[in-house]
Amino acid sequence: MSASHPNTYPKLHNAAWPGVVGKGGDAEPPIPLDTMLDLTAAARVDGIGFDGVDLFLFEPHVNIDASDADLETLAGKVRSRNLVIGSVVAPVWPPTGGGSAMGGPEDRAKFLAQVRKGCRIAKRLRELGVRPHGVVRLDSACGVADWTKDPEGNTEKIAETFRQACDIAQEHGERLAAEGEICWGGMHSWKEMVKLLERVNRPKTLGFQADMAHTLLYLLGYNAPQDAILPKGADLSDKAVVDKGLTTLTAALRPWTIDFHVAQNDASVHGSGTHDKTGRHCLPNDPNGKLDIARHAGFWLRDAKGQLTKAFKHVCWDGCMFPNAVMMKPETWNSILGAMVAVRDAHGWR
Repeated sequence: MSASHPNTYPKLHNAAWPGVVGKGGDAEPPIPLDTMLDLTAAARVDGIGFDGVDLFLFEPHVNIDASDADLETLAGKVRSRNLVIGSVVAPVWPPTGGGSAMGGPEDRAKFLAQVRKGCRIAKRLRELGVRPHGVVRLDSACGVADWTKDPEGNTEKIAETFRQACDIAQEHGERLAAEGEICWGGMHSWKEMVKLLERVNRPKTLGFQADMAHTLLYLLGYNAPQDAILPKGADLSDKAVVDKGLTTLTAALRPWTIDFHVAQNDASVHGSGTHDKTGRHCLPNDPNGKLDIARHAGFWLRDAKGQLTKAFKHVCWDGCMFPNAVMMKPETWNSILGAMVAVRDAHGWR
């Protein structure tokens, strides 16, 4: 906090998983967690730094089967850099040991086993005093093409899997957030996302995780043209056009939103490594970015009357699949932190 930046909430977090997601194999090598923590801790804007990090519970960053001793070491690493941990991502996908939420009994059991392990880690990090807030994030871990073979039946299977995941989360005192993203079956459009949340009907335990880059693609109906909010060929350089679309989108999904990613997008898609094509994350100052980040974040952080929702205590930057050379530059993180500070200046509180 400073005279020019008086707000202290929401806390500002950086995602560590850009060092892992879309890396490895034929892609660039992963960036170690220690390096991501160092880059995060070093960023400064007007004397303000990041408050914490959000984590992907998958190696080489965090072993989903980490022992209590491993988690104590992790907590120490984060604390030593004057950071905390917020939301964590359960590795529910088949390539990371999970399974499709709409698959057969074996796949769904693997999915739920990863949720249980993720909730156990989240709870333990709370007990260690290094995780004051945040959720456990998941998605359907299945593709859109497979989902479309039986939309109604598959959405019900996903909903039932998510209900069981909610039971697990409640056992651990955790909440779950489903990340809306165009590449996940049953969650690939805003209408299907709302339908799934309503079908699960566990609003105290399962909410929505809104990423500004991914939800921009919801407006365009990228994998669900029938659900597009904006007409084909809409001029996204006209912020009034984006405003109109976000007004409709956030009216439907904001009441469910319990986790939030600040991000930029140029209205295109991108995939790398084992990650399917999804909304392309851009740097905050990308000249092709379609979002006025600080202003458009307000559509999610404020209700229809303009009042702050205060629905979550931290927000997180997400910038997956940037080249390693970009992520190793300190100025990258200073620029990102500057965008985060601007969001808190506009929509924060003390």
